Amino acid sequence: MKNLLQEIERLEKEYTSLIPSEAKRNEWLHKVNAFSSKFLSQTDTTSGYNSSKPNFTFTISDGPIDIEKILNEYEKNVSSLGIQAASAAHLGYIPGGGIYAAALGDYLAAITNEYAGMKFASPGAVAIENSVLDWLKELFHFPEDSVGNLTSGGSIANLIALTSARDHHNISGDKIQKSVIYVSQHVHHCNHKALRIIGLGDVIIRELKLDDNFRIETTELHNQIDHDLKMGLLPFMIIASAGTTDTGAVDPLEKIGRIAKEYQMWFHIDAAYGGFFYLVDAYKHLFRGIQMADSLVVDPHKGLFLPYGVGAVLIKHKNSVLQSHHYTANYMQDANQDHLDLNPADLSPELSKHFRGLRVWLPLQLHGIAVFKSCLEEKLLLTLYARQKLRELSYELGPAPDLSVTFFWHKKGDDFTRKLMQLIHDDGDVFLSSSNIGGRFVIRVAILAFRTKKATIDRMILMIKRCESALV
Repeated sequence: MKNLLQEIERLEKEYTSLIPSEAKRNEWLHKVNAFSSKFLSQTDTTSGYNSSKPNFTFTISDGPIDIEKILNEYEKNVSSLGIQAASAAHLGYIPGGGIYAAALGDYLAAITNEYAGMKFASPGAVAIENSVLDWLKELFHFPEDSVGNLTSGGSIANLIALTSARDHHNISGDKIQKSVIYVSQHVHHCNHKALRIIGLGDVIIRELKLDDNFRIETTELHNQIDHDLKMGLLPFMIIASAGTTDTGAVDPLEKIGRIAKEYQMWFHIDAAYGGFFYLVDAYKHLFRGIQMADSLVVDPHKGLFLPYGVGAVLIKHKNSVLQSHHYTANYMQDANQDHLDLNPADLSPELSKHFRGLRVWLPLQLHGIAVFKSCLEEKLLLTLYARQKLRELSYELGPAPDLSVTFFWHKKGDDFTRKLMQLIHDDGDVFLSSSNIGGRFVIRVAILAFRTKKATIDRMILMIKRCESALV
């Protein structure tokens, strides 16, 4: 017994550094805060893209390393390389930017280490997550008895929704190969990925014809469903987009919703990118019918400008969600005493669940909703401004966008536009990306980072002129 106690005492002394003193905590916090302040002070002017590669092995060391050395390496080999997602100059994909208040929420969540999967474990944390979901239900006019979940992003949110659609319509076994899903050609690829993951890789997927603004043609949708029914197939789901990644198009949600209701099909809306533009009064008409969805996905790390790692799903059919995700185990019997209370873990593949609700709830409380509306409206106007400036440079433009994604190409054609895109990446002052739309190579401008201002668009125009001059 004496030897056992001595060994315990020895080991306790060896890991005391895992419980740092207040002085050590303050030392680390001071240095991390200094790094953060320096980083944030540069986000308006830093380049949007740096193509350099890391010059560091990131090997895990046996012994401790000073935090100052770690922060120096982080600055040189992580935060300054690749796409600068927190920069004002990130106009390439669908950025959010990471508002400061959300980082405070993550810090508090990590310090207190709340487990947000079960009410038994942290009733307050789950109440905060449910408060966010209740706000989303109210915003998008979903019934109070709808269920929802805060996920790691749109991919898992869409996966939960599509799993629920599968189980609601009992798509399994021999029915899979006869079942039909209808999508836009521009539906986000994570939906295709989710279908494979949930065992629906062999369903029939109809990619629908789009109109001149890249929205689903509802007449063709209606005709295709009729045709499939006559062929003895089982149409069961329509996936619409409220803001596609390529063009920012919003499908005609109300018309699609009526078709889904007519044929008793599941209506899913992927609004990961565009959903929060519903906050802008002048654009609400684009989302008419969003409340008709059986399931809806939005990404707060896009339209609410939060750091990467938080999506949300709302679903009207509770039992369809529980069929896939609710499970009990002997060791969890204490947490499952209240069978009337749904836990976040009952509605998601995640059991170990980060308390990500605080990074959403805290900024909304600290700032209020109005500032988010103003920021979103400004991004829509900046998109119009960018198009005007590109038109002045005689670039060819895609159709007027529904939201804050637009695209352009050079009148000299694809080869010239490709070379221009490469020079833009080499320059890196403002990050843009490319796509292939309608058989044409195009350059995309996606304006959503909350730090992006008119000055950023002016920087973009100067960069494009600079790169084009190098090609002429």
